[in-house]
Amino acid sequence: DETEFRNFIVWLEDQKIRHYKIEDRGNLRNIHSDDWPKSFEKYMKDVNCPFKMQERQETVDWLLGLAVRLEYGDNADKYKDSTPDGAKNTDNTAKNAEPLINLDVNNPDFKAGVMALANLLQIQRHDDYLVMLKVSFTERLTQDAIAKANQSKEGLPVALEKHILGFDTGDAVINEAAQILRLLHIEELRELQTKINEAIVAVQAIIADPKTDHRLGKVGR
Repeated sequence: DETEFRNFIVWLEDQKIRHYKIEDRGNLRNIHSDDWPKSFEKYMKDVNCPFKMQERQETVDWLLGLAVRLEYGDNADKYKDSTPDGAKNTDNTAKNAEPLINLDVNNPDFKAGVMALANLLQIQRHDDYLVMLKVSFTERLTQDAIAKANQSKEGLPVALEKHILGFDTGDAVINEAAQILRLLHIEELRELQTKINEAIVAVQAIIADPKTDHRLGKVGR
């Protein structure tokens, strides 16, 4: 329902996100105005939402994730020692060994993170976020890439803070992942360029040693 959706956005801004000052929320609160979509679009840009206004489900998930992060930031001492009711009786050793066992796939932060990663890797969207996560980490890796990753290589440590990403996803973890992916991509491009150069040299070695007869104006025996 459009009215409920608009009320929901206003509630999130008023109660949790609070990006605007109170006196600047008038246009967003005027949910019956014909200009509300423009006000909402501006609001999305102001909070750096990576999705378009037409992508309503993704936008809702992202805004909820933002609200959760801000709520936690305002009450970190209250929430830092909290554990889910269903996880209170779990074996801590097993939990530490398998950190993904208790992953909450319905968590807004998880959904927003998977969606952002899928956008970065240009993965087709799917209703199941776990499917998108699986595609991101498996089908994007070719057999050559897996074999290459298994090879032990020594290199110099890279200071990520010295490499400018060029865009901001709104999440520090996703930004760092994007920086790593970009550096890996650059390394692959350099290797490709090296192979291209080797191919050019090989071709030149073949065509640069013919028998030339200037009297006939042609190349050959």
